[in-house]
Amino acid sequence: MIFSVPGISGVVPGVVATVKFAFKTSPQNTTWADMLAVWRAADEIDVYESGWTFDHFYPIFSDSTGPCLEGWVTLTALAQATERLRVGVLVTGVHYRHPAVLANMASALDIVSGGRLELGIGAGWNEEESGAYGIELGSIKERFDRFEEACQVLTGLLSQETTTFDGTYYQLKDARNEPKGPQQPHPPICIGGSGEKRTLKITARYADHWNFVGGPPEEFARKRDVLAAHCADIGRDPKEITLSSHLRLEGDLNYQKVVDDAAALAAEGLDLGIIYIPTPHDPAVLEPLAERIRDSGLL
Repeated sequence: MIFSVPGISGVVPGVVATVKFAFKTSPQNTTWADMLAVWRAADEIDVYESGWTFDHFYPIFSDSTGPCLEGWVTLTALAQATERLRVGVLVTGVHYRHPAVLANMASALDIVSGGRLELGIGAGWNEEESGAYGIELGSIKERFDRFEEACQVLTGLLSQETTTFDGTYYQLKDARNEPKGPQQPHPPICIGGSGEKRTLKITARYADHWNFVGGPPEEFARKRDVLAAHCADIGRDPKEITLSSHLRLEGDLNYQKVVDDAAALAAEGLDLGIIYIPTPHDPAVLEPLAERIRDSGLL
């Protein structure tokens, strides 16, 4: 399939656009058995390069009183139940756990997964669960000031022998994180969000992967260009950053719509499509979806 693929300053016509694909099972309104069945099945289907969960304590965009499995414990178990898939939480709000603790968690999971971790992080946004648990979220400015400090703490502890940091939110002195994981200098860092002033600027400096929450190709393209401009400001090649987007397989199981949405984003430079699997989670959807992706010519 032929698309126009964007460069930093425009599009390059006539280039074959290829996209990788992943899936996401949000651990809300589901059961452990159903999630496990999906991941085990996906591990055997080479179309899916990675699997993702989320990191919330309450269900989002649905009844918040419903069931929700904790993301990192769930992901660790799923990593042990699979052999090939890369694994990640999309994304972890850094205010939920001190970044020094999160760095230790990430190193341990990278080790026990055999170097398959993708470290997804964000500034945090969920006021309901944060307030209910007494976890300080703060103003928008405070969230992003804290997030930028957290990125510095994480990258330091994941890649340096010792880390000393004196920030507004975090203070470390000769802090260690051993053993480190097999991916060096650290597992790929994925930052999710689309804020042009802070999120994409922080992404340009610290991330290996940017995730677009989802939306029309025109919006994706605009955010892509803002990210590229932030990269230019610090002398970084934006091609170093993987560009991903959520895609949604709805309950009507319209596989072709997922492929069409991916193709439209591929025309604007999408590298990785992460497909939400609907609940109840059923591994039976994976092979028909994979077959439609294979037939699309996007791989």
